Amino acid sequence: MELRDIEIFLTLAEELHFGRTAQRLYVSSARVSQAIKQQERSIGVELFQRDSRNVRLTPTGERLRKDLVPIYRGLKESVERARLAAQGKTDVLRIGMIPGNAHDLRHYWETFRARHPQWGLKLRHAPFAEPFAGLRHGDIDILVSWLPVLEADLVTGPKLFAETRVLAVSLDHELAGRASASLEMLGDFQTSASQTLPEYWADSYTPPHTPKGRVIERGAQVDTIDDIFTLVSAGEIVNTFPVHVSRYWARPDIDWLPIRDMDALDYGLVWHGESENDLIRAFAQVVRDLGTL
Repeated sequence: MELRDIEIFLTLAEELHFGRTAQRLYVSSARVSQAIKQQERSIGVELFQRDSRNVRLTPTGERLRKDLVPIYRGLKESVERARLAAQGKTDVLRIGMIPGNAHDLRHYWETFRARHPQWGLKLRHAPFAEPFAGLRHGDIDILVSWLPVLEADLVTGPKLFAETRVLAVSLDHELAGRASASLEMLGDFQTSASQTLPEYWADSYTPPHTPKGRVIERGAQVDTIDDIFTLVSAGEIVNTFPVHVSRYWARPDIDWLPIRDMDALDYGLVWHGESENDLIRAFAQVVRDLGTL
């Protein structure tokens, strides 16, 4: 197997979903399917059982996964050490961003690099679907996430920023063109949902009820921000966002309404408790020293 094919196999073994695997690896679903079929032809047995609803490892696939995990990690670490040595770096801090406003936070990145020239810093997009998987799988060291995060194995560090909310609606939606929206209005429409989000975490982003107790219906299942935009543009849903989304994803097919009575959404640092190291502590100290945005 090529290194990329090993990565595709192991990622699919974790996600058990071709679409999420493709998204995580920035390839097409067809590329994932092609790689797996090629591996199965080469080995001579199915590695995954799949139907229209489920993807599961076969016993052979599970054995292969257990054998490949330490090999793949060792290869990645060796390549990364060589790359860092060539750059005069001794280690690298990997930060995953759920929000899309990394440019707004550049003062933190620049300060960390200035204070610790011996270390590298890499920023990565982190999907909101399966939000904490990257930390638990060791793909990233720190996650920038909306708060609260109430996971026994994760540590919440200092807050980075807080943002007011906007409501995204289609241009021909009945709310389009208004100066603002209220949280109570969400009781009249459907918003997005995802089965991969912890319930408390989803509720902190969009509450389950309006101030008057009406249910805010979550019906449309989504895994990416593009899924949300597609449904909003088609008029099938409305959706709340932190205000930076209206700047970084300005779209001609969506109207953004400030929500006048919704609390600001806090964002902060989160990391895996057992993986805490000097780099994580150093970056957290940078954020504490500089304060919130």
